[in-house]
Amino acid sequence: MDRRSFIKNAGLMGAGAAAASTLAAPAIAQSNPKITWRCTSSFPKSLDTIYGGAEVFAKHISEATDGNFQIQVFAAGEIVPGLQAADAAAAGTVELCHTVAYYYWGKDPTWALASDVPFALNARGRNAWQYHGGGIDLVNEFFHKQGLHVLPAGNTGVQMGGWFRKEINTVEDLKGLKMRVGGFAGKILEKLGVVPQQLAGGDVYPALEKGTIDAAEWVGPYDDEKLGFQKVAPYYYYPGWWEGGPTVHLMFNKAKFDELPENYKALVRTAAQATDANMLQKYDYLNPGAIKRLVASGAKLRPFSQEILGACFGATNQVYDEIMANNAEFKKIWESIKAFRNEHFLYAQIAEYNFDTFMMVQQRNNKL
Repeated sequence: MDRRSFIKNAGLMGAGAAAASTLAAPAIAQSNPKITWRCTSSFPKSLDTIYGGAEVFAKHISEATDGNFQIQVFAAGEIVPGLQAADAAAAGTVELCHTVAYYYWGKDPTWALASDVPFALNARGRNAWQYHGGGIDLVNEFFHKQGLHVLPAGNTGVQMGGWFRKEINTVEDLKGLKMRVGGFAGKILEKLGVVPQQLAGGDVYPALEKGTIDAAEWVGPYDDEKLGFQKVAPYYYYPGWWEGGPTVHLMFNKAKFDELPENYKALVRTAAQATDANMLQKYDYLNPGAIKRLVASGAKLRPFSQEILGACFGATNQVYDEIMANNAEFKKIWESIKAFRNEHFLYAQIAEYNFDTFMMVQQRNNKL
């Protein structure tokens, strides 16, 4: 090829490359359209770890799309009250919310199964069931009928059993006890004589201080520390058997979710799973320091007795049987969780349990 032909052909190739480049830019832009959504949270900003999950998710989405997909997060009460977050998302008032499904169990107990119910799975088991046991698809069969598409986006790990003004040693001690406790757990404890109370977070401390209530459950050490419960109800019981591994969800208006480009849907699923892992990891990191500070400031740690746990377990199974007799959707999901629960705790008592137990003994003997 002579010099003149080479330059001519090179020019044509350069023009072709430029044209390809020009065509590629709009194609990329079209695959990442500019979208702005609003997310209402069920949590106040003061609960930085659980509220922060929505902000972590929004940050992932923005960074992965060069700012083209923006999600504005609003704390509870800024758009709607915290316990109306799911309703706002379903109605399209906002495109999504960050909440806990068991808050809405009064609509239908099936809502609670998506997050947590008494004596179900721990956080690790729940995530295994959700991501690999078909749990996400199973609960969405139910939520799609509510106008929502839901994805796990956080977990606190097993919660504490709450703060009590006096020691609780037997089932008899539960009778007449006025306890701030939410939803499903309240229904179980009511069978054992507890009088459940529904109180907003800001009202719990003064109610304990005045003796209006005798006990209150909240979350766990890191979040509980901020409220100073140990000053007015020093006995801190564990475990929170009603929340072995509660999932916090992103709930999307289904029509809005369905409108997203496929690459955005894939990104949302990935960012939600990253957010899910991040919250649990953060609580695992922060709770150890918080529990030490609480004990140093007066909290008295107490385990629920085996008598109390056994009675609660029995009452829980009665409630499940009652609900399943009249609620096919609840039955379908609970039987899936229960089947995996049996497998999960069978395996967990082999390697994990023995390793953890040995290391805990070393820790108690000051050998770590």
